[in-house]
Amino acid sequence: MPFNTLLTIFIVVIAFSFFAGQRRALKLKSDGSTLHSLPFYHGTWLIIVGVLPAIIILLLWSLLESGVIRSVVLSELPASLMSVSAAEKTLLFSEIANLADGQTASPNAELLAPVAERYILLQSISGKLKLGLALIISVIGFGLGWLRLKPDFRARNRFESTVRIILMSCASLAILTTVGIVFSVLFEAMRFFDSVSILEFIFGTHWSPQIAIRDDQVGSSGAFGAVPLFVGTMLISAVAMLVAVPIGLMSAIYLSEYAGPKFRAYAKPLLEILAGVPTVVYGFFAAITVAPMLRDFGESIGMSVSSESALAAGLVMGVMIIPFVSSLSDDVINAVPQSLRDGSFGLGATQSETIRRVIIPAALPGIVGAVLLAVSRAIGETMIVVMAAGLSANLTINPLETVTTVTVQIVTLLVGDQEFDSPKTLAAFALGLMLFVTTLCLNVVALYVVRKYREQYD
Repeated sequence: MPFNTLLTIFIVVIAFSFFAGQRRALKLKSDGSTLHSLPFYHGTWLIIVGVLPAIIILLLWSLLESGVIRSVVLSELPASLMSVSAAEKTLLFSEIANLADGQTASPNAELLAPVAERYILLQSISGKLKLGLALIISVIGFGLGWLRLKPDFRARNRFESTVRIILMSCASLAILTTVGIVFSVLFEAMRFFDSVSILEFIFGTHWSPQIAIRDDQVGSSGAFGAVPLFVGTMLISAVAMLVAVPIGLMSAIYLSEYAGPKFRAYAKPLLEILAGVPTVVYGFFAAITVAPMLRDFGESIGMSVSSESALAAGLVMGVMIIPFVSSLSDDVINAVPQSLRDGSFGLGATQSETIRRVIIPAALPGIVGAVLLAVSRAIGETMIVVMAAGLSANLTINPLETVTTVTVQIVTLLVGDQEFDSPKTLAAFALGLMLFVTTLCLNVVALYVVRKYREQYD
């Protein structure tokens, strides 16, 4: 059944359940009964017992459906194709799915045509059974919920308990997803460290992850020292933050404390437009405008500036990050209670002293959060670095030279048809793991600083 049809059915069922429960509660109230909960909660109760179990059944069925149908279809392959390998069976199943969709360009079309028909039939039966079971469960749940609708029924408590369970499930899912990502990256990184020493990776100063085809080629074993990548990442991020943090924070202070309502109404949306510009546009701007301008300026004063430099990428990245720092810091500063400002003015402090000694310490946790978000954005940026800083892994702290970042190398290593059994490809997961650890350490340090300042302010 098409998704739009299924969605329409559920919307109708939800609306019917809600209004039926609400009318039932109003009917009980009109008869002179005193309701424990508002009619709204009676309507939501019927949605909970009538629709929510059906949705859960549909989700579970959809998760198991494809695997079951695949197993049944592959078990009905012709005898001449039953002895093929698992990878070839996967290709055959793709051919069957294509035949079911009407694509006949297959070398085994004649042999697989009956199986494709069986596949279509199984999908149709599964869809009907899924919808029928969901409707039956919905009707049963609706009936049982309808019988519970009495004046003393605690519908509000049931609604709040259900919402609490849903919120806890979503939080658990988010945590489990994060744990799954970490362990998947960790597993692949351990495979990499089986081939390359972890000490060489962490402390090595040469990055050339090219595995030669022949053993007599130069650099046949590759070089996997990640120090140049992390130095380049920190260099570009530092340049970006030197641009974004002062400008963003100062603009936030001006907009929240000094600017008038009319100026703020126009200035803040215009500033936030920068956040909506695609990063590839910033990359073009950095490569076509900023980098040549820096090179020409360096030549005019006798300095050697590379056509692709960390300074060009960092400057443009800083401009891109300004809205993150400015907007979040502005919201945090505006959230500081006006009573703190009034108290400071009452003690004789000037506006600048109030901002420096009262508002900034009170808003510091939020400001640090904004800066952390900006740092994460800078570390994870790829397009601007590729277009303005290049791909060369040079170990340098000179912002006028070409460098690269961890994220750029991850993309470079995984581009194209790569085999996930070589150190060259697995190095991307090791870089991802180290980047995760680095970001985690930055967050721990930031939390420590925030806690110290908060204690000092309190």
